[in-house]
Amino acid sequence: MSESAVSVYEAIRRRRDVRAEFSGEIVPDETLMRILDAAHRAPSVGNTQPWDFVVVRNPETLDTFAAHVAEARLNFAQSLPEDRRSTFDPIKIEGIAESGTGIVVTYDPSRGGPNILGRHTVDDTGLFSAVLAIQNLWLAAVAEEIGIGWVSFYDEKYLTELMRIPSPVRPIAWLCVGKVTEFQQVPDLERFGWRQRRPLADAVHYETY
Repeated sequence: MSESAVSVYEAIRRRRDVRAEFSGEIVPDETLMRILDAAHRAPSVGNTQPWDFVVVRNPETLDTFAAHVAEARLNFAQSLPEDRRSTFDPIKIEGIAESGTGIVVTYDPSRGGPNILGRHTVDDTGLFSAVLAIQNLWLAAVAEEIGIGWVSFYDEKYLTELMRIPSPVRPIAWLCVGKVTEFQQVPDLERFGWRQRRPLADAVHYETY
């Protein structure tokens, strides 16, 4: 870890969904394990820790998944009206091969058994727990000056079979992980005009919605 680790506020400010800025240099195992340790320390409903992390570095697997994602990207592009497609076309959506490392985050709804403290009335709290692990991972990576890119253009069944994930476990994210040449100052979707960030004032409500 760098001698002057950034504050959590600075890590949040710097965090970007990295796609085009991966340098190709593989993250050392020691650094990767620090990042995964941060993810594993996330809060979880009933202390179930329903996540697992599949580290993928085999170039054939990375290329195979990248080809699948490229097809899904094309299908999405073809579904867009012409004006939105012209905005979407230059946006790079993944750095699967370029990053050199993928982390597939999974969610096991059965972990902890049938009586999970805190999930009795809101079942999604289990899934929320796994997402909190991703957030921890992402912010720790920023502190290490490591880029993360969350890939969501894929068929869940395809990724489940590719990773040989047993039922009822689900893959909930493929994260591209790698060293970067830079972190963009402005998020890609804002830079390319896809969508701007909402002002905080529009998102804050008092007493009722």
